[in-house]
Amino acid sequence: MYFVDQQFQNKNYQDNAFITGEYEQCEFTHCDFSSIDLSGVIFSDCVFVNCNISMAKLQKTALREITFRDCKLLGLNFSQCNPIGLSMKFENCLLNHCSFYQCKIKKTRFSSSSLQEVDFTESDISESVFDGCDLLNATFDSCILEKTDFRTAYNYQIDLEQNKVKKARFSSAGLAGLLSKYQISIE
Repeated sequence: MYFVDQQFQNKNYQDNAFITGEYEQCEFTHCDFSSIDLSGVIFSDCVFVNCNISMAKLQKTALREITFRDCKLLGLNFSQCNPIGLSMKFENCLLNHCSFYQCKIKKTRFSSSSLQEVDFTESDISESVFDGCDLLNATFDSCILEKTDFRTAYNYQIDLEQNKVKKARFSSAGLAGLLSKYQISIE
């Protein structure tokens, strides 16, 4: 099935079966995808607004030029997505407990979002922006963070020796999160 430039509103896909196929330039508003199997679905240039996509299965799901706005995306494993063209933008979203393990998501914009306990291990997030984001207990291990902007992010802890951070941007308020492994006091 192929859907182009369609609007889907107030759909509960736990009650109504979601049709597997390709969705291009579609908008989903107030839809519940929680715990739904979205494996193999192709989303291109789509917008999700006020949707609950928590715990959905994303095996080989294509997410190309996707905007998530005011969405609940708890526990998603983005590392299972189709890596070709993987491109997303997040605005005012809940992304707690998600995994971006080994994802190549350069130039991704995270705005006013909660990313508590998110796993970014071995990801390439270079040139991305974390604008006003809560990164409490997020894992950054062996990541490429070059030219990434953390100036307005908070609660992050990043080991500068375990990640590539050349030309990354931080605020002076975030210094504690960069030096926490040394157990020093910054006043």
